[in-house]
Amino acid sequence: MSLLEIDALQVGFATEAGLVRAVDGVSLAVERSQTLGLVGESGCGKSVTASSILRLVPSPPGRYLGGAVRFDGADILSMPREALPAIRGRDIAMVFQDPMTALNPVFTIGHQLREVLALRFGLARGAARERSAGMLKAVGIPDAGARLDQYPHELSGGMKQRVMIAMALLCRPRLLIADEPTTALDVTVQAQILHLVRELQRESETAVLFITHDMGVIAEMCDAVAVMYAGRVVERGSVVDVFERPRHPYTKGLLASLPRPGHARKSPLATIEGTVPSLIAPPAGCRFAARCAHRRELDAARARRCVEVDPMLPPAGDHPVACHFPLDAGAPAGNSA
Repeated sequence: MSLLEIDALQVGFATEAGLVRAVDGVSLAVERSQTLGLVGESGCGKSVTASSILRLVPSPPGRYLGGAVRFDGADILSMPREALPAIRGRDIAMVFQDPMTALNPVFTIGHQLREVLALRFGLARGAARERSAGMLKAVGIPDAGARLDQYPHELSGGMKQRVMIAMALLCRPRLLIADEPTTALDVTVQAQILHLVRELQRESETAVLFITHDMGVIAEMCDAVAVMYAGRVVERGSVVDVFERPRHPYTKGLLASLPRPGHARKSPLATIEGTVPSLIAPPAGCRFAARCAHRRELDAARARRCVEVDPMLPPAGDHPVACHFPLDAGAPAGNSA
């Protein structure tokens, strides 16, 4: 049994224009000690999926429309609300994209770290301070004891993100969710944070769900990857398989857009033309069909299948793909609705 199993998750947000199905049937699993990358362009549903694991989607306007989120066999979505604090922070911890929105500006770093330890383990002030300083040192923050008495605004962006990682790891969680933790950081600090997460994960054997829009980060950090598009997972597999043999045209487009050594400066990077379809009224067929260069190479009958029949992701397999005509096959994949 996987540590985390997301099964056909559906999450919607009520708007004046209608119900936005931000997550529409997402299924994935994170194994014990595994690092799974969840990748896709902005707005594809990655962060909503992550928030759903801890049942943090605000209601209203959000609501869970179906599916299950099972952690070690227990469905989080069906738990009574009073049972959630026992899981949040202790069994599952989350590092958010913007530490300034997660850290309280009116309390010192030490106060916020001690609060976690007091709540979860009932540690006294002195013991909590000692353990907090040790964790700050472990995540590479110099002069950790003095930092405990500082406020968030006194730290750099990289320091604040390290504090968030320290806070997430204080309770030695079994699953760490990292929601684009390096997006707002410069390249040097980004590399340091990625190295830190990787080393701490190896030492503690914590499973990691790493969410990003950066395929380069996925290649460096993860064992396996799930590619999301328009609220759905369209391809899953090991990092080696997906990067060397992408089966979905969208995945191929993401990989083609990466700058590579030796790329001519005057030659433009590859792009994916068009825009993401409406998640209020998605198209009947493949949600990527209107942007798919591969579909334009098919004969009329097969191209029509793409826009009329919704391809579904197979529930099993080493490298499943939600595409009627995967890039490694010229015949229908047999995975349509």
